[in-house]
Amino acid sequence: MEPTETLEPAKAGKSEILKQAKAYVTQLLEEKLPPQLVYHSLKHTVTVVKEARNLGEDAGLEAADQEALLLAAWFHDTGYIEVNDGHEYRSMAIAEQWLRQQGYPEPRIKVVTDTIRCTHRDEPSENELQQLLQDADMSGMGREDFFANAELLRAEWETTLGKTYSNVEWAESQLDFLLSAKFHTREAKARYGEQFKANLKEQRDLLKKTEKKKKKKEEKATGTFAEPKRGIETMFRTMYSNHMKLSDMADKKANMMISLNAVLLSVIITYLGAKAGTKSGVLSPTIVNNPVLTIPIGLLLATALGSVVTAILCAQPDVTSFKWLKKSPQIATNRRVNLLFFGNFSKLTLDDFHAGMNQIMGEKEALYTNMVTDIYYLGDVLTRKYRLLRISYTIFMVGLILTSLSFGIALLYKM
Repeated sequence: MEPTETLEPAKAGKSEILKQAKAYVTQLLEEKLPPQLVYHSLKHTVTVVKEARNLGEDAGLEAADQEALLLAAWFHDTGYIEVNDGHEYRSMAIAEQWLRQQGYPEPRIKVVTDTIRCTHRDEPSENELQQLLQDADMSGMGREDFFANAELLRAEWETTLGKTYSNVEWAESQLDFLLSAKFHTREAKARYGEQFKANLKEQRDLLKKTEKKKKKKEEKATGTFAEPKRGIETMFRTMYSNHMKLSDMADKKANMMISLNAVLLSVIITYLGAKAGTKSGVLSPTIVNNPVLTIPIGLLLATALGSVVTAILCAQPDVTSFKWLKKSPQIATNRRVNLLFFGNFSKLTLDDFHAGMNQIMGEKEALYTNMVTDIYYLGDVLTRKYRLLRISYTIFMVGLILTSLSFGIALLYKM
């Protein structure tokens, strides 16, 4: 008869203790609950109590167990007023202290606190009461307001935990949650099962739509190789045109230096051999009679020779080449091979060239790979051309300055 005597106070005070618990928890959460907890609010607690009552009635619980279940539901999130992680254990302490002050029987206090404990993610449920409270606490995933509450939870985590989620990341986390979660009791499965399946399906669809929207946004911002935009084609066309113009300019400047210095060399050589006789040997009498002039003339000769040689090297046709495996089955996608340049494809057999070109025409990535490689080596040739051209112009400029200075010194010496 002792269990019956133990239960009598709970039965007798059932309505009153629950009424007092509601008033106490409501005031406690309204006054002390942090405002950033927009999901784990008083509204959430009231909802869990309501769902726990429905599940308890569906399960046909006795009055004492129904009372313990509802008391646990009222107190299960009160620990949030002090801590976030591990708030369940603080909720147990708050419930135990308050129930003891109300003179609630000790054995029933333990039932209530043990039921609260099971709401922690790492605590297993060992009896029906604990499973019913777990299902009531997680009933949101089987209700129509699941997605609205999920946004509240997202906002709460971002403010309290400092986490930020993109739409795709949040949709993925919610889908993972639904796939890993489950209801423990048959009452919860019967009450929430259909809506849970509908929410799971809608979450999958939402994730697909979110990912598709993100992909379109990225493609709009940057474009992709899968669907090339007109801007990419214009970029390649402009780069090819600029490289051709720069190459043509370099060749014209080199030809100008070649012509100028060739004339200069001809004049110098002609002057040095002019009026050469038996007495003066192979040199002009002017040089023989004025040996000091050999310095400026020698400098001018060296200037013209150095400038014309570097200009010729600049204008000389240059074919970039490198070693690569002809047996490679992926010739067209090899970044070291450029099938658009004769210096490379002339080393292939006709069959290999056909195979590579067919691969380029059939794969956009291979096409862009070869175009980028072609532009790179065009730039490499241009770098060499302009380096030699700069050297040619520098030699010519410095040589003329030194020649003029030495000629001036020679005139002063003669005077």
